[in-house]
Amino acid sequence: MTRPRLILPAGTTETALIDGISAAGAAPELMAHTPSADVEILEFGAPARSPVTPVSPTGCPTPAAVTRAVREVCGFDVTVVDAGLAKPTSVPTVDLGVEPGNDIREPAAVPDATAIFDRAHGYGASFPDGEDDIVIGETIPGGTTTALGVLTALGEPTSVSSSLPENPVERKRRVVDEALAASDLAAGDCESAPFDAIRAVGDPVQPTVAGIVAGILESTPTASVTLAGGTQMVAVAAILRHAGVDAPLEIATTSFVAAEQGEQLESACAALDCELTVTDPGFADHEREHVAMDRYCAGEAKEGVGMGGALSLVPAGELAAVRDQFEMVCRRLGIESDGSGERSGLDTDPDPDTDIDTDPDTDPDPDTDIDTPSRTDPEPAPNVDHGP
Repeated sequence: MTRPRLILPAGTTETALIDGISAAGAAPELMAHTPSADVEILEFGAPARSPVTPVSPTGCPTPAAVTRAVREVCGFDVTVVDAGLAKPTSVPTVDLGVEPGNDIREPAAVPDATAIFDRAHGYGASFPDGEDDIVIGETIPGGTTTALGVLTALGEPTSVSSSLPENPVERKRRVVDEALAASDLAAGDCESAPFDAIRAVGDPVQPTVAGIVAGILESTPTASVTLAGGTQMVAVAAILRHAGVDAPLEIATTSFVAAEQGEQLESACAALDCELTVTDPGFADHEREHVAMDRYCAGEAKEGVGMGGALSLVPAGELAAVRDQFEMVCRRLGIESDGSGERSGLDTDPDPDTDIDTDPDTDPDPDTDIDTPSRTDPEPAPNVDHGP
């Protein structure tokens, strides 16, 4: 039996630069580095090539820190897919030829959405039969706004979460309304054309995730594929359903997203015939106070980088070990339990004394860190129904 695998498409969209819609970065000019830093934290335990350590001014680290802690305790393989990265990373990636996304208020946010889906589908279909326990996450600043855009264009009535403690959902709705108008669309106009919705108001991670999932499910119907994330994965599930994919789908998200969204999340998953799993890291019950856990409990960050799905892999009785390891990851990122330490958004040397790429205690399986080719040219998927 193979170990679980987390597939992480990582990308960017200029939508994230709109003021006040994302906390994924200390400053707008640094935000494009956040996904690159996230994948390095997941793979190495701390940023390597990226100059950014994604930590909020209050001491809340990126969800990549939680996912990394789970990996160090439980062990799972990782494949990073370049789904429109704007900045380089030292982590090997699968290259599907995806460009960063445009601001959704431009006429075309993702001009080649259908082609991205096709290439991602081909990649997903190429997974070997033995890969039967797959979790797929995402990292893209601004992704909840593009999720709202796609859900609105598809005519799906739902809200979206936020990495900010106070969800600026009305601001996001105004951005989406402006974006739809720029593409001469109204709510529900893309009900039968999900890739038109992505092209107009989506982001490049969406067709990448959807294509990989569709490819895996069509080629290996017995595979277990979990969409790891909150309302961004609801948008992916909606894309798949509107594209005619009727295979079983499961979303695993955190208790922080579930608490914010309440019955809206449950209703959205039910409407899309998608099983919902809610995972709780138990930060509120941790035996020691820690600023990072306190900030998550206060509503910061909530989800991302496969956090909810990774937590679903934790065996019973191991969550305390994950929390302890999360403290260790935070220390590497410059966050002490009392909030002290260096945690600026720009950090060119996260911890020169940390062996981020060789220490077996921080690397669950060194041999798997480089097993993903840095460039992959997947075959296009045949006979994919993109809607009329």
